[in-house]
Amino acid sequence: MAGERQKGERVAFERGINAHMMGIDGTWRRDCIMEDVSETGARLTVDGTVEGLNLREFFLVLSSTGLAYRRCELAWVNGNQVGATFLKQGDKRKNRRAPNGEVAEA
Repeated sequence: MAGERQKGERVAFERGINAHMMGIDGTWRRDCIMEDVSETGARLTVDGTVEGLNLREFFLVLSSTGLAYRRCELAWVNGNQVGATFLKQGDKRKNRRAPNGEVAEA
């Protein structure tokens, strides 16, 4: 099941927490409900379709002012639910693979 894929203790919310998903480049935004969360990620129910969106990386915006947010990477999709893995600063810059297959430091 989805909850078994994540490491760490998860906290489930009875009614969910209203939040927003936003593209890294700001070109799209979707309302969502954060169903549960752990130190490493969250399970989200998306309002509307995720089809056609660049979900590889996105922001999970938790406040109406946009001051509380987490940068995320898509872990899985199951219908209108998605799994988000929280990225720490520098996660995507370390050990990227160059086109020739060599590991390149950014």
